[in-house]
Amino acid sequence: METIIEVRGISKAYGKRSTKEKVHAVRDVSFDVHRGEVLGLLGPNGAGKTSTIKMLCGLLQADSGSIHINGLDMGKKRLKALENISAVLEGNRNLYWRLTVRENLEYFAGNRGYSRKQIANQADKLLQQFNLKEKEHELVNGLSRGMQQKLAIAVALLADTDVILLDEPTLGLDVEVSYELRKILRTIVKEEQRTIIISSHDMPVVQELCERAIIINKGEVVVDDRVDNLMRLFETRAYSIKLGGPLSVGQENKLRFRFPMSTYTAHAHESVLEVNLEQGQEIYELFDLLKEDGTMVESIDRTTIDFEQVFIQIVKGGMAHEMVPSI
Repeated sequence: METIIEVRGISKAYGKRSTKEKVHAVRDVSFDVHRGEVLGLLGPNGAGKTSTIKMLCGLLQADSGSIHINGLDMGKKRLKALENISAVLEGNRNLYWRLTVRENLEYFAGNRGYSRKQIANQADKLLQQFNLKEKEHELVNGLSRGMQQKLAIAVALLADTDVILLDEPTLGLDVEVSYELRKILRTIVKEEQRTIIISSHDMPVVQELCERAIIINKGEVVVDDRVDNLMRLFETRAYSIKLGGPLSVGQENKLRFRFPMSTYTAHAHESVLEVNLEQGQEIYELFDLLKEDGTMVESIDRTTIDFEQVFIQIVKGGMAHEMVPSI
């Protein structure tokens, strides 16, 4: 596949005010983004994801390493490289609240060199697509948060760049509006065939829209793989075990220590243990633990797993060492 963004060995450190010590937010991060794919760029708070995003958008300069967008070196030809990417940062920050909906579309398109006449038809299409046509002459500061975020994405699409970066596109939205926005994004992914990078803590969005996920933790890339591969990998080791009775206090303590991600629900006659095993042989350790006090196993079944559970397992260190970057 053709590479549209190439990130090689970027690092970023920040100095502490109180001391001369530096905090390394990003350490030697490298990855590629392929033309036409939908990529999830993920990470827990403080992991270095936001710094990486800001370097991709030209808002921060890397201390070392390089970023190329469409073959253009961000360090040497920053403005030219940025012509190929548009971003929606933290939901709705790239809007002027004292302009109307349509004026925002026209203003930001004008910054890219397009006249009102040139973008009129596309603006009308986006207003219809995002259900904003009836609000086109209203000031942005009078819109709901959901409408503001839809407009921010429409502004990014109108720029007609090869790459669109959406940072927390569903942040702060209620369930209904979040679902609507995901539906619109699905249509865009299907029809526009553009390269889209999604950064989000809303894991259903990632699971539904992204083909591949890059997860950054503690300033480093810990996973770079297809979402469906990650789902299959973790699903094969997620189990629901029905027990003939409750565990003893000693068994519960050992369970929490040895399998900290497990969930145990106790009942007098039948208890349920949900557990994700990092390695296949761990099932023998689990059964040895259950056998200690003669706990009967009534049934054992594979559990359906979602991407949120996958993400939690990875950032807590589970199986990160087994991941192989996708090509």
